[in-house]
Amino acid sequence: MAPTAWSPWRKPPWARPRAVAEADPLFSVAGRVACVTGASSGLGRAAASMLAARGAHVVGLARRDEALAAWRAATPGKTAAVMADLGACEDFAGLAARIAAPFGPPSILVNAAGVNTREPADAVTRAGWQKTMALNLDAPFFLAQALVPGMRAAGWGRVVNFASLQSRRAFPGGIAYGASKGGVEQLTRAMAEAWSSDGITANALAPGFFPTELTAPVFADPERAARNAAQTCIGRNGTMADLEGPLLFLCSAASDYVTGQTLFVDGGFTAK
Repeated sequence: MAPTAWSPWRKPPWARPRAVAEADPLFSVAGRVACVTGASSGLGRAAASMLAARGAHVVGLARRDEALAAWRAATPGKTAAVMADLGACEDFAGLAARIAAPFGPPSILVNAAGVNTREPADAVTRAGWQKTMALNLDAPFFLAQALVPGMRAAGWGRVVNFASLQSRRAFPGGIAYGASKGGVEQLTRAMAEAWSSDGITANALAPGFFPTELTAPVFADPERAARNAAQTCIGRNGTMADLEGPLLFLCSAASDYVTGQTLFVDGGFTAK
């Protein structure tokens, strides 16, 4: 019997009930192996937890062992932890082997680890500049480079970088961070050019203002947080749930023909 006009299966995914939409294989990450950097806190932890909740086998990578253990304890599903300081890593091939040990080579890499020193231009030191670039720009590339052979062998892969509002906007005290995040946007395009023909897409999410450890100074000032919310088209700052759909899209088959793009998840902040 043909489905009736009111059948939920005749509706587009965004109009279906949530349980039905999550069952759609187009957006499935079930059984995929994912590595998420910065998984001990903030956006990285939210990303790692979301992927695990949807059936991915998630390797969380961060430099704080206790925080990683706390994430695993609070996260149902198949998870593993690898402790590493990405900003000081000298052996990405060895790190890739450690990441692959629990579940096999990952087909999804989410580069969420980052640092923002918030220094005015006149106060930036060479050491601080290099620390920012090492974690925000160098690590996403060299970790991806080390994991791409496994994705290439599988004929399928997803690299999702974390860009920023400062990829395109200049904020006070953000010259090093902004330069690194501007680089992430171009790095994402270059990754797409290099690897997409092997079935590996590369895209970036650029979050607006979300409450994390990195943005704690912003949210500690209620007036500043309110001004940022007013700058968006939607009229509020972000919540972790706001990133789930965009990230799931970029990690799944739903984005098969999307690569080299930066998706701003900012409530319309950059539209005004």
